[in-house]
Amino acid sequence: MARSDMEDDIIIAEGVDEDIAEGNRRIFTDWRYMVVAWAAGLYAAFHMAALTGLSISSATGIDIPFLPQFPMETWNFRIVHVAGALILGFLFYAPNAFPEDPRGETPMLGYLGLALGIPAILSLVVAIWFALQINSGVMWNGMDATIRFREVWLFGIPLCVASFGAIALSWFHRRVRSGFAIPDLVMCICSVAVAVYLITIYATLMRNSTGTPFAPIGISLAAVAGSALILEMTRRVAGLALVVISAVFLAYVFTGQYLPGFLNSPPIGWERFFSQLYTDAGILGPTTAVSSTYIILFIIFAAFLQASKVGDYFVNFAFALAGRARGGPAKVAIFASGLMGMINGTSAGNVVATGSLTIPLMKKVGYKPKTAGAIEAAASTGGQIVPPIMGAGAFIMAEITGIPYTEIAFAAVIPAILYFVSVYFMVDFEAAKLGMKGMTKDEIPVLSKLIRKIFLFIPIVILIIALFVGYSVIRAGVYATVAAVVVSWLTEHRMGPRRIAKAFEMGGIMSIQIIAVCACAGIIVGVISLTGVGARFSSVLLGLASASQLLALFFAMCISILLGMGMPTTAAYAVAASVVAPGLIQLGIGPLTAHFFVFYFAVLSAITPPVALASYAAAGISGSNPMETSMASFKIGIAAFVVPFMFFYNQALLMDGTTLEIIRAAVTAIIGVFLLSGGVQGWFVGRAVGWITRAALVFAALALIEGGLLSDLAGLALVAFAYASARFTGPGDGSKAQAA
Repeated sequence: MARSDMEDDIIIAEGVDEDIAEGNRRIFTDWRYMVVAWAAGLYAAFHMAALTGLSISSATGIDIPFLPQFPMETWNFRIVHVAGALILGFLFYAPNAFPEDPRGETPMLGYLGLALGIPAILSLVVAIWFALQINSGVMWNGMDATIRFREVWLFGIPLCVASFGAIALSWFHRRVRSGFAIPDLVMCICSVAVAVYLITIYATLMRNSTGTPFAPIGISLAAVAGSALILEMTRRVAGLALVVISAVFLAYVFTGQYLPGFLNSPPIGWERFFSQLYTDAGILGPTTAVSSTYIILFIIFAAFLQASKVGDYFVNFAFALAGRARGGPAKVAIFASGLMGMINGTSAGNVVATGSLTIPLMKKVGYKPKTAGAIEAAASTGGQIVPPIMGAGAFIMAEITGIPYTEIAFAAVIPAILYFVSVYFMVDFEAAKLGMKGMTKDEIPVLSKLIRKIFLFIPIVILIIALFVGYSVIRAGVYATVAAVVVSWLTEHRMGPRRIAKAFEMGGIMSIQIIAVCACAGIIVGVISLTGVGARFSSVLLGLASASQLLALFFAMCISILLGMGMPTTAAYAVAASVVAPGLIQLGIGPLTAHFFVFYFAVLSAITPPVALASYAAAGISGSNPMETSMASFKIGIAAFVVPFMFFYNQALLMDGTTLEIIRAAVTAIIGVFLLSGGVQGWFVGRAVGWITRAALVFAALALIEGGLLSDLAGLALVAFAYASARFTGPGDGSKAQAA
C-alpha cells in the first residue's frame, strides 16, 4: 500500500539540536537574557577572531583603545579564556537547586553577599592600580617589602576573602532561576581581578620568577583564589568527582613528604607551589592550551551545526538507514550517537541530546529500560574515539605528545571501527535472542527524501578533507564552520545574522563546562609535574613489567579507568596521560600506542561501574536503576575493553605497518570482536548456544585478536569447533531464545 505525501514527510527526530538546559542552569528573560546572550556570543566571537587573527583594528588599520589586538600573547590569551568561562559559568550555573517561587529565596544572604563585594571590588581596583604603576615604569620585585605589603593586604587578602566567602555563601543562598545571585556576581568580579593581576605581572616578564623567592606573592594569592573559583565552577558543571580528585592531589603536595615509598615527595612551600600553578606548568598548560584553541573552535562548529538543525537530519538519516533492522532504534542510536558524540565531546551530554529520542523508541520495540539506556550510553561514549574530531581528545593528545594531529586521527580509524562493530554485534545478538523486529516502513523517514539533503554532510566532509590535505586544525575548523552557514542557505533553516549570533551564543554557553574541566585538570597536571609523582609511578610500572608485561598493562588500564571515573573525557585523558602514559613509554611502548591505550580506557570510564557518567545519564532517561544500567553498558562495551590490548600487541591496528599487515590485522580483529560478542551474548549461527560453545568463541576471539599466524590458526580451529557444537548439539544452557 502506497504511502501518502503526508506520510512521506514523516520525521522522527525533532529538537535534537535544541539547547537542553541543565537542572542548575539559569534561564533568563528580558534584559537579563540580553546581557548574558551578548556576553556568551561575544566570548565565542572573541575566540573565533583571536584564532583567525581577525580584529577591527587589524581589518581597518584603526587602533581602537581597550579592544584586544590579535594575535594575543599566549599566556594572556589563556588567562582571558579561563576568566571569561568563569564569568559566564557563574552567571549561568547555580550552585544548588532553584526555589520554586520567590518565597523560597534567601535575601538576607544576598545582602551579606553585597558586603563581600567590597573586598572583591577593592582587589580589582588595586590590580588595575598595579597595572598603571607598572605601565608608568615602577620596578616590581617580589623581594620589595612595600610591594609585598600592598600585594598581600590590598590585593591578595581581600581577593581570597571575597572568593572563598562568596563560594561558601553561594552554597546556602537561594535565588529563582531567572535572576542573578549576588554571591555569583562577586565571584565574577574576583575572576576579573585574578585575570587583570596575572596579565599585568606576567607582562613584566615576572613569569620567569615563578617558583623562586623573587616571585611576587600576589601571584601565589591570585592562584589560590583562581584555583578555588575553578574548582567551584567545575563542581557546578561537572559534579564533585573531579573536584574531589583535584583536592586529593592538592593535599598530596603538602603531605607527600610524610608518605612512604614511591608516594614520598620533597617538601614544597605553598608560595612556591601556587606561584607555579597558574602557569603553563599547570592551569595554563596543555589542557587549557587545547581548550582555548581547538576545543572551543569545534564547540563553535558544533553550535553552528545545531543552529542549522543538522543534528535532526543526522538522526533522521540514521533511522532511515537502520530503523527497519531488528532492534532498529538501538542500531540508530549507535550510528546517530556516535556521529553526534564525535562532535560534542561529552558522553553524558550526548546521551541527553540523542537518548531522549532513541531510548523511548528502544523500549517501545522491546528492550528493557536498563538495556536501552546501556546501549545509548555505550554508543555515545564511543563517539569520543571517532575521528576526525574524537570529542577533542585527539587535540589534547597532539598537544601532549607532539605527534601531528592528522597522524593521530588516521591511527584512530580502525580502533573506532572495532568499538562500534563490537557494540553493533552485542546489540544485534541481544535483539536476536529476544526475537525483536525492526520498525515498520511507515514508522521511519523515507531515505530517498533524505538523500536529497545529503549536502548537509558537506561541513564534516570539508573538515576531513581540509585536515588530510595539510591545512591546520584551526583553518580546517573555520572552513567547516563557514560551510555550515553556506549549507544552511539550501534549507528552511537559513542562517542569517540573527541565527549566526544565536550560534555564537550557543557556542559560548556550550564551552563553559569543558573549559572549566580542562582548567581543573590543569591543576592535577600541575601537581603531577611539580611533585614528580608521575615519574615515580613510572618506576612502579617498570617493576611490574619485570614480572609480567601483561600485568603492567592491566595495572595501567585499572589506573586509567579509576582516574577517569566521574570525569569528562578530556579531563580523564589529560590526567591519565600525565600519570600512566610516561610509565608505558618507559616500558618501550611507542608514544602513540601508549597514549591511545590510556585514551581508550579514559573514554571507557564513562560506562565503567561504579561511577559511569554516561550510564547514569541514560538511566535518568530510561527510568532504570543507575547501577544496573552501568553494569549493562559495561557488558555491551565489554569487547571494547580488549581493543587497546589489540593494538598494543599488533600495532598494525594503528596503521603502523604495510598495507597487507594492516588489512589482515583489521579483518582478523573484526572477526575476533564478532566472536567475542557472540560468546558474551551466547548467540552464534542464528541460535542460542551453551557454555562450552561460548567459551570456545571467547578463546577463538582472543586468539584471532592477538594477530599472530599461529594464534590465527588456533582461533580458526576453535571457530570450527564452536560451529560444529552450535549446529549439532544446539543450546546447552536451556535457553528459550529464538532467532529473529
